Amino acid sequence: MLKIRKIEPTDDQAVKKIIQDCLRDAHLNIPGTAYFDPQLDSLAEYYNDLPKSIYWVVFDDLKKEVVGGCGVGPVPGHPNICELQKLYLKPEARGHGLSKVLLKKALEFAQVYYQKMYVVTDTKLEVANILYQHAGFTKLDHPLTGDEHLACDTQYLKDI
Repeated sequence: MLKIRKIEPTDDQAVKKIIQDCLRDAHLNIPGTAYFDPQLDSLAEYYNDLPKSIYWVVFDDLKKEVVGGCGVGPVPGHPNICELQKLYLKPEARGHGLSKVLLKKALEFAQVYYQKMYVVTDTKLEVANILYQHAGFTKLDHPLTGDEHLACDTQYLKDI
């Protein structure tokens, strides 16, 4: 059985591995992507200390392991815009609608604090692009100022 819960410090290394494995598989293990984010070793602490932010993990109760997660955090310099952050799932957790569930949860959380949600992805992540387009995100021509993931080539924005 899968459950979604707030990240705990004991989840940090599992989430880091999922994020880095997914990016490596897409040949995006390069500077300017989440692969090298300095907070990957302590995501629970990072999101707990960051105002108007949260990170959830998908936990498989049978296997007793984290199989994915996603977060919401502010976009520096844009007080009314949040970012959907680090939505990644292990390959075996894909194809079951978990990304849609996580995105819905993120949008519900974000509506309390923000007016818009920003997403950074890459054309190499085809399924992610389809998810965001189907959820009503509009593709931007360029990243927002303050975006740290400039190696990614696709950005979206959605009014929430």
